[in-house]
Amino acid sequence: MKKREEYGANDITVLEGLDAVRKRPGMYIGSTSERGLHHLVYEVVDNSVDEALAGYCDVINVRILPDNIIEISDNGRGIPVEKNSKHNKSALEIVMTVLHAGGKFENKGYKISGGLHGVGVSVVNALSTWLEAEIKRDGKVHYQKYNLGVPEEEIKIIGDAENTGTTVRFKAEPTIFETVDFSFETISKRCKELAYLNKGLRILVSDERDYENILKNDFYFEGGIVDFVKDITRDQENLIEPIYMKSESKDASIEVAIVYNNRQKESIFSFVNNINTHEGGTHVSGFKSSLTRVFNDAAKELGYFKNSKDGFVGSDVREGIVAIVSVKIPEPQFEGQTKTKLGNSKVSGIVSAMMLEKLKDYFLDKPKVPKVLVDRMLLSKKAREAAKKAREMVLRKNPLEVSTLPGKLYDCSSKDPFESEIYLVEGESAGGTTKNARDRKTQAVLPLKGKVLNVEKSGLAKALSNEEIRNMITAFGAGIGDEFNIDKLRYSKIIIMTDADVDGAHIATLLLTFFYRFMSELITNGNVYKANPPLYGIKRGKKIIYCYDEEDLREKTNGKDSFDIQRYKGLGEMNTDQLWETTMNKENRRLFQVTVEDAVEADRLFTMLMGDEVSDRREFIEKNALYVENLDI
Repeated sequence: MKKREEYGANDITVLEGLDAVRKRPGMYIGSTSERGLHHLVYEVVDNSVDEALAGYCDVINVRILPDNIIEISDNGRGIPVEKNSKHNKSALEIVMTVLHAGGKFENKGYKISGGLHGVGVSVVNALSTWLEAEIKRDGKVHYQKYNLGVPEEEIKIIGDAENTGTTVRFKAEPTIFETVDFSFETISKRCKELAYLNKGLRILVSDERDYENILKNDFYFEGGIVDFVKDITRDQENLIEPIYMKSESKDASIEVAIVYNNRQKESIFSFVNNINTHEGGTHVSGFKSSLTRVFNDAAKELGYFKNSKDGFVGSDVREGIVAIVSVKIPEPQFEGQTKTKLGNSKVSGIVSAMMLEKLKDYFLDKPKVPKVLVDRMLLSKKAREAAKKAREMVLRKNPLEVSTLPGKLYDCSSKDPFESEIYLVEGESAGGTTKNARDRKTQAVLPLKGKVLNVEKSGLAKALSNEEIRNMITAFGAGIGDEFNIDKLRYSKIIIMTDADVDGAHIATLLLTFFYRFMSELITNGNVYKANPPLYGIKRGKKIIYCYDEEDLREKTNGKDSFDIQRYKGLGEMNTDQLWETTMNKENRRLFQVTVEDAVEADRLFTMLMGDEVSDRREFIEKNALYVENLDI
């Protein structure tokens, strides 16, 4: 028996100041990957945007300097620099070094703010090798530098200032992050979105790491979210010009922009105080309910419906819609730390009332618009009714009734969704090998015959006529479309495992398109993964060393060609032991979780690359052809 170790009060460790951030950075910025690295930039930029929301800032400058130094400046009021009587420190130092410190809790400094948790810039400071703050305020330039979150010296005056503003300059700590190489494109995407959401705000982004090739973006959109929705739909043919609605009160500022096209899906992007609420919330609920009501009223006025039973449901009126719903409120209450779902119950009624009034006024002014849209919704209604009949033929009543599972499915014995996972593989050959290689208790296998239907070009009714899609729906057990229920999902991980060739990549893309359009919660909830089987096997006697890409191969062979190297083009080329060891053993395998960082861009790319517009797809291919590596032809 192991000797009992003493454990008492003195063994309790309290992390002081910003030490907690450096100890567990993922708790504050999500991860220490490239995603977490860029979160540092967003935290500082969001503070500048808060100044814009308060009406004191109209220009933000974001610079990537040599050695991956980030500089963010604005022409706002400048962070206060005088001493705080309670803490006997300058307000600047408090903001930079104390968690949960800021001017956003009492609604005094800021009526509207995206960052309400008061951890933003102090976290950036904690995770930086060094950080400098220059504050233009009261006619002077105030300066303070920090090393790993600790001030070098007291705040000091380094010059005179004719205007006001804040400049923050920092160097991310390389021992904390997997990489400190900032992406100009990634930062630009977020800044562009912020410029759309804040009409009249100019955000300049520059990459100055290469003096001979400085990259610059200037984001300024006079049309605000109208320009935003036009940008999203630039590869589509819209049925109407964007409809814009706005309402301001002491309780909320609301902006909505909508267009319709002939796509068989809806795209609603919602924001609260510039934060992308991927999971929606009360503002989206208010938007949807009022939209359904307005168009049912319009259809009745046009003489289409004789009684309420004939009316539209929500999916009828939202099919083909592309909408931006942006609300700015004093005290947002988000459900969860992730800030992806708004919980303020009052906001639903405010948004709904605004929509009912503004949209009806718009229809009175432009009577042709409701006729065009109602006719389009009648087609959606007929398609929905046809899809319902098809769905009833497919969906089983009880997700755990094994008798209703597809015959092709090699199910796992466990009925616990939290430990169960399903591999989607291409073809019966790969299915047989995977079946024999798996852990039968927790790993299910579903072979897919041929290429899955491209649902971007078809509706739900056609999708449900496809055998492979029906098999997936039945196997997952969670439904599809509006009836999808993540709580009924039979597997915690859905793993796409295709061959490492062009056909395999195409099948994986078709599967992701299906999930994104009809089971999007699988992706947002983190249930979808892509298996990464090895590309090469290096034989050294009886031992095989596996390589997962070309660089890995070069490293393990030292560029020599004297090794016996096997290229795995298909999973069928591996025996069961090899497949288990490299791709299915939970201790050794490499899985990539499928995420959507930018829902707006993802929606646009799926439409462009998988949709009907050939010219847009051709242009994309021509533009990016030179960047393709390891093309398998």
